[in-house]
Amino acid sequence: MSGSAHTTLTGTRRRGPRIVPRGARHTRPEGLLAAVAIAFTLAQLLLVRPGMGLGWDETVYVSQVGAHAPAAFFSAPRARGVSLLVAPVAAWSSSTPLLRIYLAVLSGLALFLALRTWRGLFPPRVLALAGALFASLWVTLFYGPQAMPNYWVAVGALAAVACFLRARADRSDRAALWGLAASAALMALMRPTDAVWVTLPLLVLALLGRPWRPGGMLLAGLVAGAVEWVIEAYVSYGGLARRLADGSAIQGGLGWHLAIIDQVRSLGGRALCRPCTGALPNPLLTVWWFVLPLLAVTGLVVAVRAGRRTATLVPLVCGATAAFPYLFMIGYAAPRFLLPAYALLALPVAGALTHLVTAPSRAWRPVAVALVALGLAAHLALQFVVLEHTVDRTTASHRGWSRTAAELHRLGVRPSCLITGHEAIPIAYYAGCSSAATAGHNANSTEEIIARTARHTPVATLVPAGSRPPSYARHWASVAFGGLRIHYAVPVARR
Repeated sequence: MSGSAHTTLTGTRRRGPRIVPRGARHTRPEGLLAAVAIAFTLAQLLLVRPGMGLGWDETVYVSQVGAHAPAAFFSAPRARGVSLLVAPVAAWSSSTPLLRIYLAVLSGLALFLALRTWRGLFPPRVLALAGALFASLWVTLFYGPQAMPNYWVAVGALAAVACFLRARADRSDRAALWGLAASAALMALMRPTDAVWVTLPLLVLALLGRPWRPGGMLLAGLVAGAVEWVIEAYVSYGGLARRLADGSAIQGGLGWHLAIIDQVRSLGGRALCRPCTGALPNPLLTVWWFVLPLLAVTGLVVAVRAGRRTATLVPLVCGATAAFPYLFMIGYAAPRFLLPAYALLALPVAGALTHLVTAPSRAWRPVAVALVALGLAAHLALQFVVLEHTVDRTTASHRGWSRTAAELHRLGVRPSCLITGHEAIPIAYYAGCSSAATAGHNANSTEEIIARTARHTPVATLVPAGSRPPSYARHWASVAFGGLRIHYAVPVARR
């Protein structure tokens, strides 16, 4: 390998990531990494039941390409990456279990490929442990088989950082360059703003040092992934600045918001903590979150001593910038927001844990191994408890939407139909109807249009029990159902 492989990212020598030549690798990591990926896929299928049903955001993404229901309103912050991801299944089948299986297998394959890009930058056992740590988090298992973007940003970030380091170390590594562009495009296709935060340190390093090609490929990948989002901004949202402003407004107004405690509250299994109030989870469920940065810094110290400073520092910094907006710039929390940070920080954490069980003297090594093994076992058990609770609660919620859809069909509100009001978007998807809102983040209609539609199309308005319906629905028939009152109008010709 050329001497440039031992330069730092700023051009100085002897401090860069050391990539082991292929002929010198005595232990091939593919088997270990494949085992981690397969275990991750199987765990998703066993623990996150394929029949869980689609969540609110999932119905929006899937409806864009599926035939089960008309496309739901696509708000400004969303990107089309997830819809493209699920299209091979959703375009011809409305089976949620089939979609879950497809995504579980695909997410396991993506994890394997992302970890594989780190070959030679970390020992195989560190890579396997890093993959296992990330894959065993309840939030990773929960969102791996879901039609949501955050997991895909995470694996894209993991691959992008490795490809960037490899391309900087070896100018002849074309696979790393193309891998960098592809992984950057994946991130930007899923969540353009997240892609910028993740790659910000890489863009800075690209400006500081040579060669220029990794930086150019990184920018090309980001542009390729985000170009559709930018074009759509001008076609449908009034321009890029307007779309960014609307996205900020939907997220409560981006600015200085200390959301650390909000994220801690979400660790008990709250998929969306907005408004984020209530008691904090049991400290046993959150202690890993506070230990994580400490172990990551410890891993950096270990890496500096071992001569792997750059390969550890860069993912650590990228993980920090990925987490920054969700810890300090929004006024609510969702655990999935931090998946890219968890994926990147898993590498230095795995390095720290590996050092703890191998570095002590022979007399103390059994004690260190026992303590680390005990800590990991307790951590896995607690992650399983949170995952099981979250899956049960989510499944019950989705079944409630399905029962409401069945009641709407019984009342005569069948496709083609229109649903408005409380939780209209997911219930409309389950019922095979369109959805509409006259106010809020998903506003896409007016009361006059809805009233006019009711003259020739079945329309239902859902309001919480005890609440007043909109003026256009006050004279419609109504029934109480599952904590809701359904106000509905079915034209005589459709009954």
